[in-house]
Amino acid sequence: MSTEASRAEELPPAGGWQHVRRLGGRGSLYALLIVGAVVMLLPFVWMVSASLKPQPEIFRYPNELLPREPTLAAYGDVWERIPFARFFLNSVVFAGGVTLISLFLDSLAAYALARLQFRGREVFFWIVLIVLMVPFQITLIPLFLTVFGLGWLDTFPGLIVPRATNAFGIFMLRQFFLSLPRDFDDAARIDGASEFRIYWQIALPLSLPALATLGVFHYMYNWNDLLWPLIITTTTEMRTLPAGLTLFMGSHVIEHAVLMAGATISLIPLAVAFLVAQRYFVRGVVMSGLK
Repeated sequence: MSTEASRAEELPPAGGWQHVRRLGGRGSLYALLIVGAVVMLLPFVWMVSASLKPQPEIFRYPNELLPREPTLAAYGDVWERIPFARFFLNSVVFAGGVTLISLFLDSLAAYALARLQFRGREVFFWIVLIVLMVPFQITLIPLFLTVFGLGWLDTFPGLIVPRATNAFGIFMLRQFFLSLPRDFDDAARIDGASEFRIYWQIALPLSLPALATLGVFHYMYNWNDLLWPLIITTTTEMRTLPAGLTLFMGSHVIEHAVLMAGATISLIPLAVAFLVAQRYFVRGVVMSGLK
C-alpha cells in the first residue's frame, strides 16, 4: 500500500500531463517554424554570400556557403559597368508610380462594388474575378500593340499605365470595405456629404491596414517584374533593375557574383517597404478575408 501511495505521489496530476503535452506540441510547432525559416532564408544567405565571393570560388567543389576571402569587388562592378543608379531610379518611378495609381483606382472600384447599390454590380464583380484568373501572358501581346499604337514604347507611361489597376487589388479592397460598418456612411449622408467625400474622408482612413498590405504587394510585384519592362523598354537608359541586370548574362558567360550583388542591393527597398508597413500587414490580410 505504501509502495502504491509513493508511486501515486511521484506521478504528476492530470492537469500536469495536459501541461506537458501542451508544451510538447508547442515545442514541435516552434521546431517546424524554425526549420521552415532556415529553408526560406538559405537562398538569401547564399545570394549574399555569392556576391562576396570571386567568380571562381562560386563554382569551387566542394562548395562552401560562406566565402573564404570576402570581397566587395562585385558591388563595385555593378556601379561601374552599368548605369545602376539610373536603373534604380527607373525601378522606383515604375514600382512607386504603379503602386500609388493602382491604390487609388483599385480603392475607387472596390468602394463602388462594396458600398454602392447600382444595377449590374454583381456582374461587374464577377468580371473582376474572371480577369483575376486570366494569366498576364495572354494579354501581353494586345497590351504591347496598344502601347505601340500610342507611341509609348520606351516611356514611363508605357510602363505604368497598363499596370494602373489590378483585379486582385479590387477584390482585396472590396472584401475589406464590406467589413466596415455602414453607420459612418449613413451619418455622413445625413450631413450632406457626397459619395466621394465619404470614400475619401471615411472609407480610406479606416482602410489603412488593407491599403498598406496591398501597397506592399503591388510594390514588390512591380519592383521584381522582368518580363513587362524588358518588352516595353528598348534602350538601356529606360531599363529597370531586373531588366538591367540581364546585361551581365551573356550568351556563353554569366557573371554570377555581379548578378548576386545587384540582386542583393535591389532587395533593400523591398525590405524597407515591408518593415514600414509591417504593423498593418497581418491585420490587413486578416480583415480582408484572405486568410
